[in-house]
Amino acid sequence: MTGQFLRKMGALSAAAMALIPALATAQEEVGSAAGHPLPGQYHLQRSVTPIMDSITSFHDGILMWTISLIVVFVLALLVWIMFRYNAKRNPVPAGFTHNTLVEIVWTVLPVVILIIIAIPSFGVLSDQLTTPDGERKYLGANIFSFGEVEVPAPELTVKVTGVQWSWSYEYVDQGLFFDSFMLNEEDRAATKPGQPRLLAVDNELVVPVDTTVRVQVTADPTGVIHAFAVPSFGIKIDAVPGRLNETWFNARETGIYYGQCSELCGKDHAFMPIAVRVVTKEEFAAFIAAFEGGDYAAANATLVAVQ
Repeated sequence: MTGQFLRKMGALSAAAMALIPALATAQEEVGSAAGHPLPGQYHLQRSVTPIMDSITSFHDGILMWTISLIVVFVLALLVWIMFRYNAKRNPVPAGFTHNTLVEIVWTVLPVVILIIIAIPSFGVLSDQLTTPDGERKYLGANIFSFGEVEVPAPELTVKVTGVQWSWSYEYVDQGLFFDSFMLNEEDRAATKPGQPRLLAVDNELVVPVDTTVRVQVTADPTGVIHAFAVPSFGIKIDAVPGRLNETWFNARETGIYYGQCSELCGKDHAFMPIAVRVVTKEEFAAFIAAFEGGDYAAANATLVAVQ
């Protein structure tokens, strides 16, 4: 009975492992142009920045191998104990309660594993919080490359302010401001039916492609803590009243990429999405030129309408 059960479980596991690459490939194809979560998605969102390249490589590499080996080891240990030390096979249990060597190993080994994981993890965190200067290199797709991706110095600075419950944006060097609110379902269906529910906004943050963007993040002085997060960019940073935090991104593909507030900030926490529209440099120049008059709608009209 037990042998049959284990054989069936083994067959099911093998079938599942065989399907995983196909499922991942199919999902990647479906979401190749998506900057938001997909129905049934189980993997990270597709990367379009050097930071997210590092995060994806870190996740798919050392983290997945480590957790998979731990799961296999613990499962094998449990199965061995159940069969070797059950009441039938081991009617008289041993009388000892401690084993110094085993206790040392199960204390030291997890510490070593955590240290190994921490080294690339701190590298990714350092990349996210260190704005490029045009000289420092970044980890990029190879988490252990110690710097293989060249990133230019920032050409655009955007200040993001979390408000209860929306986002305000400022193009710092240009002195231009606008607010961004989530579209309710009626407005979304009327103006942007092709955009995702609860993520579509009235005014997207427009930035140029292949450009390093410095992002300064804070929150309204009379408000609460928020968090600015865009998964496809690999950025997430707190927006704290009275404090100016900083991160950056350099998107290599045009499109609209969505995020959300990632801090439990109050009753409308779930209704303050982030939408970043990456356009060509020529389109961005035309957008900014039209925005000089302070009218976001006029500037947005220079871009292809979002459906």
